[in-house]
Amino acid sequence: MTTTTVRKRAATGSLVGLALGDALGFPTEFIGVQKITDWYGPWRTLELATPARVSDDTQMTLALGRGLRAAMDRGSLTPESFERQVREEFIDWYRSPENNRAPGRTCLQACGLLQSDRPWQDASQIHSKGCGANMRVAPLGLAPGLSDEQRAGAAQLQAALTHGHPTALAASDLTAHAVRLLTQGAEPTGLVGLLRSYALENRTRYHERWLGDLWTRSQDPTPEHFIARGWDECLAVLERLRDALRAPSPETDPCLATGEGWIAEEALATGLLCFLLFPDEPVTALRRAACSSGDSDSVACLAGAFAGAHAGAEAWPTQWADRIEYGGELVTLGALWDL
Repeated sequence: MTTTTVRKRAATGSLVGLALGDALGFPTEFIGVQKITDWYGPWRTLELATPARVSDDTQMTLALGRGLRAAMDRGSLTPESFERQVREEFIDWYRSPENNRAPGRTCLQACGLLQSDRPWQDASQIHSKGCGANMRVAPLGLAPGLSDEQRAGAAQLQAALTHGHPTALAASDLTAHAVRLLTQGAEPTGLVGLLRSYALENRTRYHERWLGDLWTRSQDPTPEHFIARGWDECLAVLERLRDALRAPSPETDPCLATGEGWIAEEALATGLLCFLLFPDEPVTALRRAACSSGDSDSVACLAGAFAGAHAGAEAWPTQWADRIEYGGELVTLGALWDL
């Protein structure tokens, strides 16, 4: 008797899931749960729009993915090669006529400044910890062959190109780590504990090789003090997430438990909450995230990235996956990184 091992294609599942969540949540952003259900019906039957257009969340994820791929094609990933390639991709996104999907102000301001010859640290918006920092970071959790230091440093650097607040850096690192754990088969029930341990282990680690003197733009006395502020906010929201999972309430707006997701640590926690409420029902997780009172497209895109990393490419209905915008590029990139 022969046993056939089927790869779950985690990278494709995660990238497609991210885009599906983004597209499902894009029409429901800003309108509140009551209006969502009034306009679209019960949240458990929420359907993908036609056409299935995505927001800047997916566009910037692809920009990061292209930059990461180009840097890795040139050899071992370094801060210099990564920053150069991703900076070019972010500038191309900024100039693109397709950049018309309600992009965040911080991303626009920073990418505009990145067009100059100034050091990237001078373009970074040091006081912003918006979710734009980590809604796009999934590629760094998916790309194989990176060391722990490369993955963490690059996750923080890509965030810092636009959002320089230490919580944006820590939340992005933590988001990429969560995606990586799920691709490697981590059990959802133990995920919050693993993330909490990772945050504690890295609480005072400032990745100077990747971030340079970014911390000096803040008011912190040391780089360790700077980065610890970010990890402490992430630890606090992970505690809120753990409390929410002790008494799960699937029918309740998830933003009431872990935040509306406009800021990086809350986008991470609420995206995780939606995934962990329905770890074996990925489409239901997306629907719950999209029917929420906060930044529904970013929360749903993170929920989709987690669910797809866990369940793989077969998690998503063919009739959805086949018509998602940028589907060809998402699948091509995922295929390069599938485990």
